[in-house]
Amino acid sequence: MPPCYTLCQDMPVKMVQNFTIYTGNKSCYMKLIDVKVLRGPNFWSVKRKKLVQFTLDLEDLEQKPTDLIPQFYERLQQLLPSLYEHECSEGHKGGFFERVKRGTWMGHVIEHIALELQSLAGITVGFGRTRGTGKEGVYHMVYEYGEESEGIYAGKAAIRVVEAIISGNAYDVEGEVSMIRDLWFREKPGPSSASLIEEAEKRNIPVLRLDNDSLFQLGYGKKQKRIEATISCQTSNLAVDIAGDKSRTKQLLTEANIPVPYGEVISKVNNLRETVDLVGFPLVIKPLDGNHGKGATINVKCWEEALCAFDRAKKVSENVIVEKYITGRDFRILIVNNKLVAAALRIPACVIGDGRHTVRELV
Repeated sequence: MPPCYTLCQDMPVKMVQNFTIYTGNKSCYMKLIDVKVLRGPNFWSVKRKKLVQFTLDLEDLEQKPTDLIPQFYERLQQLLPSLYEHECSEGHKGGFFERVKRGTWMGHVIEHIALELQSLAGITVGFGRTRGTGKEGVYHMVYEYGEESEGIYAGKAAIRVVEAIISGNAYDVEGEVSMIRDLWFREKPGPSSASLIEEAEKRNIPVLRLDNDSLFQLGYGKKQKRIEATISCQTSNLAVDIAGDKSRTKQLLTEANIPVPYGEVISKVNNLRETVDLVGFPLVIKPLDGNHGKGATINVKCWEEALCAFDRAKKVSENVIVEKYITGRDFRILIVNNKLVAAALRIPACVIGDGRHTVRELV
C-alpha cells in the first residue's frame, strides 16, 4: 500500500506519533503501529473527506476472533447496548452484534466502537472500513471523525474499551463520551465559520482547515479563497481595523445617523468617577478593542461594581469604554454582497429549574 492515500496535494495526510497499546493479558496483545488523519478525497472514499486511519497489528489476537474470547459478546452488549443500531454488512439493526457473536476480528470491533462513541457524543458519523494490509494480523482500520483531536481520541478510547472487555474489567464509557464531546466543542468551528463551510460544501467547494482555530481554505489552486470566521482574503485591512475599534465604529455609525449608546473612552482609573457621573448608571464597561465579550461587564449599577468592571477591562485592553447600558433584543445579522441574508436573535443560555434535577441534567 502506498504511504499516502490522498488524491490531491492540497489535502494532506496528518501523521501522528506511533505508540503501542497492550491488552490486560500480557500473553495476548495488539499493537497500534500508525495513525493518520486523512483530509479530503482519499484512498478509502472520495465523498468521506474526514477519516482517521489506524494501522493495527493484532498479533496474538489474530488467532482469537470475538467468538473465541470468553464473554466478549455479552460484555460488549452490556457496555455499549446502542451498538444494536449498527447494521454492519447484515443490512439490519443488530447486524453488528450478530457478526460479533459469530466471530469477527478486533479491528472491526474497534472501528464500530470508535464510531459509536462519537455518535453518543452527538457527532454525526457513520463510515468505517477495516481491511487487511496483506501482512498476517495487520489491518488498516478507518472511521469518520467530527474534528481531528476528538477523532483520534475516539479511536484510542475504542481500543481501551476492547482492552477492558477482554480483561473483564469495568469501564467508564460515559466519561470517554464526555471527553470526546468536550474535545469536539473545543475544536469545531464557530457558528459563522460553520455556516460558511456548510454553504461551501453544498456547492461542492472543497474545504480545508489550515490551523487549530478558524482559518479555512475554500477551493484549490488559483481559485482558492481563505476565511477566518467572517473575514475573508477579500476583506479590506481598513475595514477590519475600524471594526476592531469600538470608538471609531460608533463615531462612523453616529455620522450615518444610526443611534448608538452614549459613552466615553478612558485609560486611567482617576478618570472613572468623572466619566461615570457624566454617563450615569446603569453602565457597560468593556475593553475598547476586545472581542467575544472578554473583559466586558454589563448592567453596572454602583461605584463598587464600576471599579471591579474597570479592572476586568484593563486586563484585556489599555483603553476602556464606559457607556450607557441599553436593554432590548440582541440580533446578529449577516450581510453578503450588500444584502441581508440571515438574522439571529441572540438569547443568553438559560434553564428553568424543576426542583428535582441539577443544572447539568436540565441542560
